[in-house]
Amino acid sequence: MELELQGKSVLITGGSKGIGKSITESFLAEGANVGIAARGQESLDEMKKQYPNIKAYQVDVSKKAEREQLIQQFVQDFGRIDVLVNNAGGSNGSTAMETDLDTFVEAMELNYVSGVHLSQLAVNEMKAAGSGSIINITSIFGRESGGKVTYNNAKAAMISFTKSLADEVIKDGIRVNGVAPGSILHPTGNWIKRVEENPEKMKQFVAEQIPAGRFGKPEEVANVVTFLASDKASWVVGATLNVDGGQSRMNF
Repeated sequence: MELELQGKSVLITGGSKGIGKSITESFLAEGANVGIAARGQESLDEMKKQYPNIKAYQVDVSKKAEREQLIQQFVQDFGRIDVLVNNAGGSNGSTAMETDLDTFVEAMELNYVSGVHLSQLAVNEMKAAGSGSIINITSIFGRESGGKVTYNNAKAAMISFTKSLADEVIKDGIRVNGVAPGSILHPTGNWIKRVEENPEKMKQFVAEQIPAGRFGKPEEVANVVTFLASDKASWVVGATLNVDGGQSRMNF
């Protein structure tokens, strides 16, 4: 399927590693003009070596001033922003009772507030063009328990925000959707560490928890993201799509 993303200006946070890297590569393969943001300069430099035409921004998206500077610089470099992918995030903390309040706040700032603010800034730019697409990378655990509670809380909030913003800005020609990955195996993720540490336990986990019988691949998430960014998904508004091989236990 031709997604007709050639020449689109795409900003991807957390775009240098893991799922974000695959999202970057998927947009590049479609002919888009891509800028990526990440905290680590080393991973950004590596991406620049592989893909010299991308723009790389060293940014901590948990910082308000840096988010504002990022959007300003991106628009200055590309002239407009057609697509924003809020992918930056991370998991920290422990159980609900063992995690201190500051860690909850930090998790919300990184996994939720950053995406909210960047979306607001991007919408202000997209309105002038009368079109745009925002894709928020959430998680199946934003809808059910499992894993770190701080991460789950933030992703649940992002799923809710995705629908709220989508309903508000579709009248301006801007579509907002989410993608909720399940357990995805990639070189810089937590699952690969667990597989290396205890392969038998992980084999049992897959057999019991993932109906498709394997971990997901980052490119399988990226394929859905690029589809949602395209006009082929023009009637998809406010949805958060599971990409999980059937792992989620939710019926709706």
